[in-house]
Amino acid sequence: MKTEDFSILDADGKERNPEETDAFFLDLNLLQVIDKLTAGWGRDVRKYYRYMPETPEAEAYRRAVYEDIKKGAAYRALMAFTERMAGVAELRREKEKVNTPIQKAVWMIREAGAYGDAYEALEKDLSEAEITSEGLCRFLGILREILASEAYRSMKEHTDRVLGEIRGIRFLITYEKDRMSITLTDDPGPAAYEEWMNKVGGGENVQLQNPFKADTSLTELEYACIDVLEKKKPKFFKELEETAGRDSEFSSPVLLRFERELPFYLSFRSLQLEMEKKGFAFATPETGEGKPMEAKGLYDLALALTSFASGRKVVANDFHYGEGERFFVLTGPNQGGKTTFARSLGQLVYFTKMGLDVPAQSACVPFFPNIQTHFSVEESVETGRGKLMEELVRLAPMMESYRRDTFVIINELFTTAANYDAQIMGRRVLKHFIGLGCMGIYVTHLTELAEGSEGVVSLRAMLDENGVQTFEIRRGAAEDTACAANQVNKYRLTYEQLKERL
Repeated sequence: MKTEDFSILDADGKERNPEETDAFFLDLNLLQVIDKLTAGWGRDVRKYYRYMPETPEAEAYRRAVYEDIKKGAAYRALMAFTERMAGVAELRREKEKVNTPIQKAVWMIREAGAYGDAYEALEKDLSEAEITSEGLCRFLGILREILASEAYRSMKEHTDRVLGEIRGIRFLITYEKDRMSITLTDDPGPAAYEEWMNKVGGGENVQLQNPFKADTSLTELEYACIDVLEKKKPKFFKELEETAGRDSEFSSPVLLRFERELPFYLSFRSLQLEMEKKGFAFATPETGEGKPMEAKGLYDLALALTSFASGRKVVANDFHYGEGERFFVLTGPNQGGKTTFARSLGQLVYFTKMGLDVPAQSACVPFFPNIQTHFSVEESVETGRGKLMEELVRLAPMMESYRRDTFVIINELFTTAANYDAQIMGRRVLKHFIGLGCMGIYVTHLTELAEGSEGVVSLRAMLDENGVQTFEIRRGAAEDTACAANQVNKYRLTYEQLKERL
């Protein structure tokens, strides 16, 4: 791969612009997770959460980078870098507000100087961080080449020298008999400007500020100082403009791409640290061929994020797919945690594919080319199609033969069909996906789907001894437990309660 194609997200360096069309982002509540992850990092970061690696090697490339970033020294170095670059961005915005060419030149040079300082500090900090991933090691090598290049050294030398000369400029302002005179001087004076001003004219509740501090709006006095400087130092003004023109394109394309992609890792790591402080576990998933898919302490990350405000308890579950097992069929009472568990499985696969840590105590996840979901839909007012037809229209492209080996999540399919018809269609759907080498979970009220199919495992949403939902998911034979009595009691709909209210 050419240096200019380098990406911290992918070893091949290809630029991708994913479209926001994948249904699973909505079905798995990943959009609200991404909203939380990217808050404060800018909208551009969102697209990187929609762009998944296409191969096991690409997943491993990202995971190695993230493992490096999880190290304290590397994380601190990269966070400090983002703060410095935020300062550079602020200088860039302020530069657009200035009124005169000489101001614009000074702000341009200040921006270039801050940009160079940020990358030089990053090179130093990463060199001391003991990074080992291919992505960060390669980036550090590229950065060293750029910083050692003649173009960069020349830019930095001119920038530092001009900035130093700007900082060394001194004016002598004399006010006498209602007349003010301004002259250049080499004498720095006995004290700093603010100190002298406050000694002469300040007071206990008055703090006078230096009017010559860098600002986008100048006073009449400051414009007069520029006129004096331009007349006395024309050579300096010329050099200032030449330096600004030469350094106007100081950003390297490979570094600009690094700046865009880096927040993908840092945004996730920042949220992970925040949640770990609140007691939520994260794990680096094991991957590789021949290992069973399993997890301990798996939970729904979207639910965990909302639990902060709602106070709801988040129940974690364990699971494993044994040898030859391809699909879970999950049955149980309404509002027993079935959909939440199915979402947590999908999130587990998604974050593994993204090369990030997963919301669990431990996990092992094989490579899946993609994730497919089908959650219950309503009738379409626009098309006039009924609910069953809407479900079939969405299901059809999921069952194409090229979608092999994907992870599939189906939630309450064929609910409007007669039970006998729904059973037949449900078995055919399961058989089809298993035949394509897919794995997944099928949430349903049809207990018959959990019985007698090769590769299918029955899971149940559990009740306690009082018949109340525990939100725990375990292996076990399917049972007809609608748990209607719990819902009647919850919403005060018993005969006595209705009689009392009416």
